[in-house]
Amino acid sequence: MSAPQFTKLTARCVVLPNTDVDTDQIIPARFLKVTDKLGLGEKLFCDWRYRDDGSPNPSFILNQPEAKGVQVLVAGNNFGCGSSREHAPWALVGWGFRVVISTLFADIFKGNALKNGLLPVVVEPAAHAALVAARAKDPNLPVTIDLEAQTVAWPGQDPLRFPIDPFARSCLLKGVDELGYLLGFLTNVEAYEAARV
Repeated sequence: MSAPQFTKLTARCVVLPNTDVDTDQIIPARFLKVTDKLGLGEKLFCDWRYRDDGSPNPSFILNQPEAKGVQVLVAGNNFGCGSSREHAPWALVGWGFRVVISTLFADIFKGNALKNGLLPVVVEPAAHAALVAARAKDPNLPVTIDLEAQTVAWPGQDPLRFPIDPFARSCLLKGVDELGYLLGFLTNVEAYEAARV
């Protein structure tokens, strides 16, 4: 099966500095009754994005004009902690994010993100602080993520390597999910089965 392909991306970013953002903050539990991804982007960070009367909270970063069209989220430490809901990366991708940069991700969130075309990029705290400072100076700061080279860079910053599971990296580069990867060997399987008859 196909999945969102990722090779290289240069895009603007927004900063959500909160630490320990759990999956219930990313997508509240009341929206987990759905079994598909349609519309979840509208519910991303719902309790922060909207006031009690349903109107947008103008102070929240994603409701500000500078957030329109961004594809990179610079998050605080320990992003995606809490329960293992796959809806969290669904909502982030549904909103338009392709990359989340942090100093630490919860393991289950990281795995779910990679399986759904969302690239979690881990950087050292000093690099994270430098990126946040650069973004504060320039709201249009472009960030370049090169999955082939496993690097992230922005103006004034040499490319920094980031770790990623080799199998997940291969799937993202090819634009396939785990099932799609296995189906790529279908002719080999059929040949093997035919030889056994």
